[in-house]
Amino acid sequence: MKNQLAPLIIVSGPSGVGKTTVVDALLRRTPLPLRRAITATTRPIREGERPGFDYYYWTREEFERAVHANQMLEWAEVFGMDYYGTPLSEVIPYRQNGVGVILVIDVQGAARVRELIPDSISVFIRPPNLEELETRLRKRGDLTEDRIRRRLETARNELARVCEFDHEIINDQLSEAVSRLEDVISREYRDCQCGKSCMPN
Repeated sequence: MKNQLAPLIIVSGPSGVGKTTVVDALLRRTPLPLRRAITATTRPIREGERPGFDYYYWTREEFERAVHANQMLEWAEVFGMDYYGTPLSEVIPYRQNGVGVILVIDVQGAARVRELIPDSISVFIRPPNLEELETRLRKRGDLTEDRIRRRLETARNELARVCEFDHEIINDQLSEAVSRLEDVISREYRDCQCGKSCMPN
């Protein structure tokens, strides 16, 4: 049976691989009715980020209240430091109104969403190699050596789970990665029966 809701696309992969960069580049160019769900986090805001666009920046108390009130689709404590999660309000109303939703989440969150929403489509974005991933993490300039080491170790474990995903994209050249992601999502819209005119003319 084909979907009655607009597509839900999970985009996951190691920290620093460029998941959000790929998704935001896609959203700037695609005619498809799509949005990126905004994640809530308790980590501090970084220079250049915009509240309500990049993330919702919550206190731990605000985040825990949302969890206890069953207002989160998925959530986790990442690297033993900060909460990250997706509010239900960022997903359900949009899908019901014919707007596809992209979740940019970690591998742990992706597994949870696949369990909760079986009609979701999952895409794993991977680096060309771990050396390139390390270079990208170091270029960010906001991570200690210990945090870089922990993220690389986590990345090794996450890369071993790529077979859990429906699609795999190597983020070597940004434009190619964006095109491949758009192809995956376009196929989902062609199979969609959400009651709206999902495919652009």
